[in-house]
Amino acid sequence: MSELVARTGRHQQRYENGYRLVAGCVPFRYKSSDDCGNSNSGRNVEVLLINSPSGPGLLFPKGGWENDETVEEAATREAIEEAGVRGDIMDFLGYYEFRSKTHQDEFSPEGLCKAAMFALLVKEELELWPEQSTRNRSWLAVSEALGSLRHAWMRDALDCFCKWHEDKLVNGTGFI
Repeated sequence: MSELVARTGRHQQRYENGYRLVAGCVPFRYKSSDDCGNSNSGRNVEVLLINSPSGPGLLFPKGGWENDETVEEAATREAIEEAGVRGDIMDFLGYYEFRSKTHQDEFSPEGLCKAAMFALLVKEELELWPEQSTRNRSWLAVSEALGSLRHAWMRDALDCFCKWHEDKLVNGTGFI
């Protein structure tokens, strides 16, 4: 059993102008293209997706941003709870608005959500994590991930991640 416990309930949930505020991330890592894993050249980026317990398609980890944490802390917490990964928040990718069919409440009766998404460089994959009984994780190439993501707004976030990543490499402001 995991020592970590997922937060539940909505008593500390943040709302703004009828939107439930959520935080999430695009977890990524580099996989070497050679068999030995020795080369720094030919490294490919992979992103981590998780399944949804409520239906088909894959997702990035995300969830409610609570009053007692920063948005970065919320994104990091969700990565641990839902995907069982720890890492470094590298950059803010943007805000994405969407409608949740399963999370309508008195503060957001229409189920409107606004997600702050971040690039998260994964440093550790946990063997045990809070939602491992309902979540599977999959490392995919970006092209595979684009075709597997359940929601259009997450594909938009992945597109933004790709532009951000390319900008970091092309402009020589590398981070690895």
